[in-house]
Amino acid sequence: MEVVSCHSAHINHVANYRDSKDLSSLYSQHHRTRSIALVSRFKKQKLSPLVCCLKSFEQVDPSGACASYTLDAEVNGSSVISGAQSTQKVLIPGLPDEERGDEVATLTSHYWEWKPKLSVHYETAGSQNVDSPPVLFLPGFGVGSFHYEKQLKDLGRRYRTWALDFVGQGMSLPREDPTLQSQDENKDKVDGETNFWGFGDESEAWAEELVFSVDLWHEQVRYFVEEVIKEPTYIVGNSLGGFMALYLAALNPELVKGVILLNATPFWGFLPNPERSPRLSKLFPWAGTFPLPPRIRKLVAILWEKISDPKTIAEILGQVYTDHSLNVDKVFTRIVEITQHPAAAASFASIMFAPQGRLTFNQTLSRCRENGKPICLVYGKQDPWVTPIWGLQARRQVPNALYYEISPAGHCPHDEVPEVVNFLVHNWIQNLEFGSVSHPLVEEGENTDYGVIKNVEFFRKGTRRSVDVQFHGFNKSIWGWVKSHFNPFANIRFQPLANEASL
Repeated sequence: MEVVSCHSAHINHVANYRDSKDLSSLYSQHHRTRSIALVSRFKKQKLSPLVCCLKSFEQVDPSGACASYTLDAEVNGSSVISGAQSTQKVLIPGLPDEERGDEVATLTSHYWEWKPKLSVHYETAGSQNVDSPPVLFLPGFGVGSFHYEKQLKDLGRRYRTWALDFVGQGMSLPREDPTLQSQDENKDKVDGETNFWGFGDESEAWAEELVFSVDLWHEQVRYFVEEVIKEPTYIVGNSLGGFMALYLAALNPELVKGVILLNATPFWGFLPNPERSPRLSKLFPWAGTFPLPPRIRKLVAILWEKISDPKTIAEILGQVYTDHSLNVDKVFTRIVEITQHPAAAASFASIMFAPQGRLTFNQTLSRCRENGKPICLVYGKQDPWVTPIWGLQARRQVPNALYYEISPAGHCPHDEVPEVVNFLVHNWIQNLEFGSVSHPLVEEGENTDYGVIKNVEFFRKGTRRSVDVQFHGFNKSIWGWVKSHFNPFANIRFQPLANEASL
């Protein structure tokens, strides 16, 4: 395992204090005040009767950037940390910094002519690493290969890496209007409708059966692995990309060496699949084909005006990213550019009304388990859409899968904390390639039955950052996860009070 440094704190309840003053002096001056402050805060949270005492003091960083007090606590005379595991601090490599002159992998952009009028855009890095395994990154809904720039530039130094855009999204939108426009000048149109492709009266020959669905994307990824990568590959997928990674592994296990799921969506599609539910599917005469029916056109034109509004896009990014200090200008700009493509609105409608896939998420997991396909789950704990309990349910179906939970991190952990995700991806692949039985961030001989928590530190742009990464043990149940998330004493971290003088 690639660990730069590692040491243990005394216990896993830490009260952090950051100040420019000399911390040793500060500790002696405020030892009593701090104890009272901590007791007061617990009382306000209605956790009394509680007795807290500052058990020891540890100055982690001589510069004063981060110092910590360790906290011991008792409830009704019993220690709340009895038997608790220590939280180790692990320093991992940061991302390569181009401004500082660090070496990064060079990204190149390509188009692959897959079907008539449908070109697949993809980016690649690390083609010179001929002796390393290939890694393919699949994006979430509404974004594209650009969302994996931090992975390709970093992991592309060690592996052959690819990231593609699903057809109907990103830069893989149709190059031409899939429909023929009416010549009737008196035909009623919604304001601005003539600017949209796909709103014509009949389909072009090449788009007669075109639907941007799960099964089309599966076909796209399968051919991409066969014709572009040309060998079995590791698949990493976020959100929709995670769903598709499992889908490919379930239907074409010979093409997949292993799967890493990043907050994978556990379902996709609203309309029934005609193969799984032939009678029910007949109740929906339109299922995402071109052209869009007149009523759907009017609805989409109205919805698209709201969805493509930059304010709406900014609000959505604010939901899925937990760290609001993170600069997401590039992601925001690229998404806005995509929405301005003339085929974007109709493609969005086709995706929303496309039938579900032939396999459900649970069925793909079952097939992967039967095929012995390696799976690693990495989930941002603060994801408001795909909460970690979905990952734990997936883990329950595939007991041998590894499960890591990052906090704080949201729906896109690969972009929010790429240092941690890249570290886990790299070490997981290395362990599989060399037949190691160890797991990333887990020390040899460490008891992992009920989970391990590591405080993972890294440097970003010269600043020391940290997140908690919890490896869920193989004996930990969903109920155990629920209890740990609602346990008021689990992973307690205190920040300095706003005005201690008033105590």
